[in-house]
Amino acid sequence: MSKFSTTLLTATMAGILSTSAIAADYNFKFQSSDPAGDKNFQVQKEWTKRVETMTGGRVHIDLLPVGSIFKHTETLDGIKMGILDGQVTATEFFSGKDPAFGLIGNTVGAWSNTQQLLQYINYGGGYELMNELYAPYGVKFIGGSTTGVESFVSRVPLDSVADLKGLKLRAPEGLVQRVFAAAGAAPVNLPGSEVFTGLSKGVIDAADYTVFSTNQKAGMNDIATHPIQPGFHSLPLIDISMNKKKWDKLPADIQSILTVSVRDFAEDITTQLRIADQAAVKIAKADPNITIHDWSADERKKFRAIARTQWKEFAKGSDNAQKVYDSITSYLENNGLL
Repeated sequence: MSKFSTTLLTATMAGILSTSAIAADYNFKFQSSDPAGDKNFQVQKEWTKRVETMTGGRVHIDLLPVGSIFKHTETLDGIKMGILDGQVTATEFFSGKDPAFGLIGNTVGAWSNTQQLLQYINYGGGYELMNELYAPYGVKFIGGSTTGVESFVSRVPLDSVADLKGLKLRAPEGLVQRVFAAAGAAPVNLPGSEVFTGLSKGVIDAADYTVFSTNQKAGMNDIATHPIQPGFHSLPLIDISMNKKKWDKLPADIQSILTVSVRDFAEDITTQLRIADQAAVKIAKADPNITIHDWSADERKKFRAIARTQWKEFAKGSDNAQKVYDSITSYLENNGLL
């Protein structure tokens, strides 16, 4: 093939691949907090394709993996500056801007399953509160999701709150570390990329990381052979949000489609990850070297009671954080979850 033909073919293919973006009435650039190879990102990409189909090609969302333009903690700034149009991210990443984001983004020990969190967000006041928190940044909270109740990886057997005493564990800074410290553990700052190495070398004994299937796939359970599943601690809020001015310019039907599509996305990702977790648990149980621990209801209540004392302390960080604390604790109490 001649050089001219090759160039022509390349240009033609590029034109075909970009047709949907060019033809769309609304082209948006979103950034995810997940890497391209992660299952979470793959499900998010499927969501963008459904939005394009549901809007008859009028909306095209170009979803970029974590770190493509901004750090995962800075996408809110990227939207405010107009460089990004939106984000698919874990709300707790913005706790440095306001502790309210850390408290609503991961109310450690509050939720026992995904439906409890989603019910609070969609019907318990969370949706309205998130839009209030995002208003100063010019951001519209379209809707919330989550992954699943995270597993807990450990090199040593853990069957109770008492077993956490003195445990060297990796946990994100902020509320998560505060709760584990209050429970008697010794939290360590360690990037997610160093968790595997830290466990394998004995730098840490355990880690708050992610869902069971992801841990299993990464080989975490092979070196930390006492995972706790289901986890007792972490259920992060994943939010899909975008520039408020651009949202306001969208026709009412597209706004409705996006809102409903996020609720569908939440059901999709939590179901897919739950299925993946079930398959991974089956594999792990077949391995004689791995022992899965499941905490009793009483021990989970003990941990939640400790966590609640730290929610209250964390709420003192800002007026917004106090609003989040009042909203979530009121919801939990009214629904018999405390």
